[in-house]
Amino acid sequence: MMKKFLLIVCGSFVGVWIALTIFFVTSIIMSFAMIGISAAQSSKNASVTEHSILHLDLKGEITDRATRSDMDMMAMLLGNNVNSEGLNTLLSAIKNAKENKNIDGIYIECEGVGASPATMHTLRAALKDFKSSGKFIYAYAYQAYNQGDYYIASVADSMFLNPVGAVDIHGLSSNVPYPKKLLDKLGVEMQVVRVGTFKSAVEPYMVEEMSDANRLQTEVYLGNIWKTMVDSMAVDRKITPEAFNALADGVTLTQAADSLVKCKLVDKLCYKNEMEDRLKALTKVEKDDDLNLVSPADIADDFSKDASGDKVAVLYAVGEIDGQQSPMSNEEGIDSEEIADAVRDLIDDDDVKALVLRVNSPGGSAFGSEQMWKALDDFKKSGKPFVVSMGDYAASGGYYISCNADRIFAEPTTITGSIGIFGVIPCVDELRGNKLGINICTVKTNENSDMGVRRMTPAQQAAMQNMVNQGYELFTKHCADGRHMTQDSIKVIAEGRVWDGITAKKIGLVDELGNLDAAIKWAATKAKLKDGEYETQYYPQAKSNWEKMLEDYMVSRYEARLQGEMGMLYEYHKYITRLLSRDHVLCIMEKPVIK
Repeated sequence: MMKKFLLIVCGSFVGVWIALTIFFVTSIIMSFAMIGISAAQSSKNASVTEHSILHLDLKGEITDRATRSDMDMMAMLLGNNVNSEGLNTLLSAIKNAKENKNIDGIYIECEGVGASPATMHTLRAALKDFKSSGKFIYAYAYQAYNQGDYYIASVADSMFLNPVGAVDIHGLSSNVPYPKKLLDKLGVEMQVVRVGTFKSAVEPYMVEEMSDANRLQTEVYLGNIWKTMVDSMAVDRKITPEAFNALADGVTLTQAADSLVKCKLVDKLCYKNEMEDRLKALTKVEKDDDLNLVSPADIADDFSKDASGDKVAVLYAVGEIDGQQSPMSNEEGIDSEEIADAVRDLIDDDDVKALVLRVNSPGGSAFGSEQMWKALDDFKKSGKPFVVSMGDYAASGGYYISCNADRIFAEPTTITGSIGIFGVIPCVDELRGNKLGINICTVKTNENSDMGVRRMTPAQQAAMQNMVNQGYELFTKHCADGRHMTQDSIKVIAEGRVWDGITAKKIGLVDELGNLDAAIKWAATKAKLKDGEYETQYYPQAKSNWEKMLEDYMVSRYEARLQGEMGMLYEYHKYITRLLSRDHVLCIMEKPVIK
């Protein structure tokens, strides 16, 4: 017995020693990471050498803003291939490269970008503006241009492709899973109450196929977004829109590279070393020397610095509103209480002269949306200008928090609207009773004491529907007041219907088509601030402590492993997990997978 006890004690001691050793090694690694970050930041404003090229590596996801430089540093040190660029960093780098005399041009290397149409449109517009400087833009794909790569890179002066490379142009499709049959097999009934014929977020729980109303709205906004993309690409590639669509219908991914040159999808074929030689000749670099490539982070503005004096505040609201994120999910979410508190702090800050709310959200909790609306309404009543800049999505709850702005900016390919509300209450009576064999015995004092434990009664269903109706009335009233329209006029374009940015402007849900910079300039002008006399301050501040670094790293590792194990089923896993963790009453548009 004593021997066994000693073995246990020794084993525990060894375990603790190993844990401390790992912690010590991790701390050293993180220290080097922090040193690397500090060094990078200190050299950020160092002068760029002559004949440099801004290198845009289109690989991985483009997020709305860069918030994880610390995690990326740690990921590189530990061998994790994480690549995530912030749109704000890319836009700032392109703008600064246009003015920097030592930057000769931009080299876009296409390796499979992940971004929504509005993000890609914004980036493409910045590149178009860069071209007005007379500097070159070259694009190259080592393996293939995916559709996102191609949309962004088609603005280039010349597009190059590997001789055995490919171009994948196929159009847009919206792919929404309908799990009704699966839920029926499991014995789970989704009790739905909603307002809005087009409020399709709950449709997959009610029917097995897409409704005519949902199909109509999806065809309209997808068609308008694709037309915007095709018109831009066709002009820059000197191909008619009709010819471009014909190419998209022809499965370009399977076509030989030389045929892609003949049909003008690309200009020339070359291997990567030959591409680099072209760039060296263009920038007067000796063939045996390295190219002077500059990363976006090297020349982008520092968005974390504290502004002084008069300020225009930019507050980011990105992700689902009050969504119960999994501890192992690295998706951003909106904490409505945090945003509301931040807005009230900005009201009291005398240096803040205007607010631009950057919205990139499909919506979420109806309660959380109302709390943020109230804080933003208080800001507007303080007399300071309140402007909204919409990103990829500003739908449902995302529109709820936007509707009261003095001015709303959106991209042509922004998805917005979806003014509607619904409630979903899962009922597991069939699963619990008939499939699992669990009987629930109830003792209650009042008629509705066990509400939520069993299937809702007709009276309970009617009460829930009444609550949702009240929420819809409040939502449409806020929209009517904010947009200076009658409530009946809002209801005509509401009903949960989703709109693209161009159509939203035509029907009055959006004021102006433009990016975040345009919104900031409008807010400054409205606040009577002149160029050079104010700074832009970004909120909330990105977290960069060690705990956050380790947490983000562990999340990214878990997500990568899970995705590798589940393959194509991974997206459905995330979908079901998100469904089961949400509040009961929501203002949300289920984001389609647009490919």
